Amino acid sequence: MAAEAFDWALVKSFLAVLDAGSLMGAARQLGAQQPTLSRHVAELEAQLGAPLFERTGRGVTPTAAALAIAEAARQMQEGAEALGRALVRRRDATAGTVRITTSQVAAAWLLPAVLADLRAREPGIQIELVASNALSNLLRREADIAVRMVRPAQGTLVARKLGEIPIVAAAHESYLARAGTPRGPGDLLQHTLIGYDRDETIVRGFAALGLPMAREQFALRTDDHVAYGRLVAAGAGIGFVAAYNLAHWPGVRPLLPMLRIAPLPCWLAVHREIRGNRVVRRVYDFLAEAIPAELARG
Repeated sequence: MAAEAFDWALVKSFLAVLDAGSLMGAARQLGAQQPTLSRHVAELEAQLGAPLFERTGRGVTPTAAALAIAEAARQMQEGAEALGRALVRRRDATAGTVRITTSQVAAAWLLPAVLADLRAREPGIQIELVASNALSNLLRREADIAVRMVRPAQGTLVARKLGEIPIVAAAHESYLARAGTPRGPGDLLQHTLIGYDRDETIVRGFAALGLPMAREQFALRTDDHVAYGRLVAAGAGIGFVAAYNLAHWPGVRPLLPMLRIAPLPCWLAVHREIRGNRVVRRVYDFLAEAIPAELARG
């Protein structure tokens, strides 16, 4: 009889009896009825034209015919199990599009490595990345998931805090070679400082530290956060940036560790009603694990 004529159910029952040493043990192993297994073994014996087991008291002993086909039967079992796993993977395959919004800085420096890893693990998921500092686009349904540096307050959103992002004073080695390295916060006034233009975040931050600074004391000013980072990386002066950026800017060094700048919280947010979407949930869970790891590397 050709191998392809064998019914896998018969072979499965045969292997269970062979491994268990009894019909009763095989039935318990497979969660099947003992008469069913007995019938399967009999059908396989009829196809082979040879007995497979000798009944010995409460158990069975394999015959030479059983031992002769055992290896081929196990290979068949491995193939069936591999097919089953492939079918499960196909059934559970995650596919779809998820739109993520985050700040310009996080989109440029924090998320690229995270999203590259996500794509490698989930090739069926397409990602749309919205680089925007606007906080309202998640509420307007312009995105599915948001990575934000402020806690979402809206009740329609589910938010999870991923950690805190240290903010550090930093400058490129080329600038420090020209202007020297500040030894204390008071030395900053002797240096070229990079600040924001109309955004008063940095000015308010210095005021909170008891170091009032006027906008005009920042010789370079821009509200474009990516351009801000590039100015620091180019050696234009001393800036105040998220610590994770430094890993991407060769030659940029943190300064003034005694300058206790308040860290930024990192929050992951999603609409409450789409949290159950399998694709969105997969991306949400992945980001919840991968972003803290990426921050730790920075």
